[in-house]
Amino acid sequence: MKALSHRSLVPEILDGLAADDPRALTSRRDLRRINALMFQARIMASLLRKFVPTPPRRILEIGAGDGTFMLAVARRIAKHWPQVELTLLDRTGLVTAALSADFGRLGWQIETITCDVFDWAERAESKHFDAITVNLFLHHFHDAQLVHLLSLLAPKAPLLLATEPLRAMPALAATRLLPVIGANDVTRHDAAQSVRAGFRDSELSVLWLAANGRPLEERRAGLFSHIFVGASADGGRDS
Repeated sequence: MKALSHRSLVPEILDGLAADDPRALTSRRDLRRINALMFQARIMASLLRKFVPTPPRRILEIGAGDGTFMLAVARRIAKHWPQVELTLLDRTGLVTAALSADFGRLGWQIETITCDVFDWAERAESKHFDAITVNLFLHHFHDAQLVHLLSLLAPKAPLLLATEPLRAMPALAATRLLPVIGANDVTRHDAAQSVRAGFRDSELSVLWLAANGRPLEERRAGLFSHIFVGASADGGRDS
């Protein structure tokens, strides 16, 4: 475990590829499979049901990618949470009209924002949500960057819920099996790096406290996932 005792960040290949690069397209397909194998949507849906006391009006997902993760989440909870306004924020515009229509059939309305999350969070002072969700995104940032980001996000919603990579040897070992599902070189590299940059123990709680938030829950979930739920210090503000 000594090799994984501290977070190690190395740039991931996918972040440097154009959105229409064939290797990027294949890697995003791989990521959809990996999310399914990690049960990320099931875990996030469970967290939302546990910590959001009433059906929310507005949810923000940061680092939303092509939106397929939150669609999988929505399919699990839309029956009891109708008419949610979901904002999908990512620096690359990947959400298709077909995916928007899929949300519409569930009764959810989506807005897409193509912007760097720091730039958006610093400018969007009047934006408020009932919850902010994050999936496989926070591990891209160093601790100091995370404290800054969490400080910007905390006033925008009473809750932040995150499903991140678990930094553990079994998770790292599992990345060596990715060729079995046909994962390309980008995915194989980035998956291993995601584990090395992932979280364990109470690391996100410490960062959330530094951002003046109140941690509610942090633990591993299954073999490969690490979850965190935090409340803003003031419980969020109504818009």
